[in-house]
Amino acid sequence: MKNRNILLGIVIIAISVGGVLIYNLIPQFETTEFDQESIIQISEGATTTISSSDTSPSTTTTDVFDEELIDIQPSKIQTILANNSTNDISEYFETYLLVGSDKRSKDSSLSRGFVPGQRADVIILALISKDDESVSLVSLPRDLLIKNPCTDEIQRINSTFQKNDCGNAAENLSATILNVTGLLVDNFALFTFEGFEKIIDALNGVEICLQKAQREGYSFELNAGCQIAKGSVALNWVVSRNTEIMVGEKILDENGNDASIWEPMAGISDLYRVKKQQEIVISLLNRLNEFNSYTDLYNLIKALELTFTIDENLTIPNATQLLWGYRNFNFAEVTKLTVPTQPYRTQDGKEVLVLTENFYNFIISQDLLD
Repeated sequence: MKNRNILLGIVIIAISVGGVLIYNLIPQFETTEFDQESIIQISEGATTTISSSDTSPSTTTTDVFDEELIDIQPSKIQTILANNSTNDISEYFETYLLVGSDKRSKDSSLSRGFVPGQRADVIILALISKDDESVSLVSLPRDLLIKNPCTDEIQRINSTFQKNDCGNAAENLSATILNVTGLLVDNFALFTFEGFEKIIDALNGVEICLQKAQREGYSFELNAGCQIAKGSVALNWVVSRNTEIMVGEKILDENGNDASIWEPMAGISDLYRVKKQQEIVISLLNRLNEFNSYTDLYNLIKALELTFTIDENLTIPNATQLLWGYRNFNFAEVTKLTVPTQPYRTQDGKEVLVLTENFYNFIISQDLLD
């Protein structure tokens, strides 16, 4: 009996230690439901059932923030959104949706401040051609004007990233994307502002190259030329709307304080921020060439386990294998696109962007589809 108890104790300890090792060695990514059939139904205006396991913020048709609604005369909607309908081209591409949420916590970059709720601040579609395996990044500006397929409200596309009676946040945004682009998203990944910083810091910074020195208040200052920026600096640069550029050379006063001449940078817009987002993504992808083994890449993903939310269908081995397959890829060859838009001021004074060409014709004009 004594030996049996000792043996039982050893087994229990072994199981406990094994459980701890498994928990610490296998990345514990947060996942969200992501059902393509639900996405299709939402895009067609159907209401789906929300699972109780989804803990993302809930929004019903009556909970939408006033600032997210766009006031446009009904008679003008069809004309303004004329290019928001397109052909279904899902069969030609594997489509991955990368979303950067502006959801913030007290641990997020202090210079950005705290904002309740969440919206999709970054919306990037990674398209892999099923014909020649070429890779393209297509950005959808957060200010793009759309008709919400769930609520029928006219909104910016970033505001559709909300859980409601139709689906969860990822499914609702993907349903809107399906209507606008004709692309059914295969897999989804989400990072927050805080996660963005951690991703870059895990890679020991990211390279940013500028023609002129730039700054925004005390949130960041970057020199002309190329430099390695830490996560908080890179984040503040990417989302900056009040960037200044240095005029002339750097000047320090007798006390060592900056006495340089700075002026507001021209051309700051949502489209300029999209360009910076794409540059950061490409810069990060280029770092794949630094990994000499599959284990090294796996260890990086392990380090990032708390920074991403991924869909339930995107397993960690699949994600690692996908990235590993592109470690020697020349990402300078990646086609970087932003859907064609023009600014539009609504009757209630909001600045938005509207499509000037439907997505199908746009993709053909960029030689991504015959």
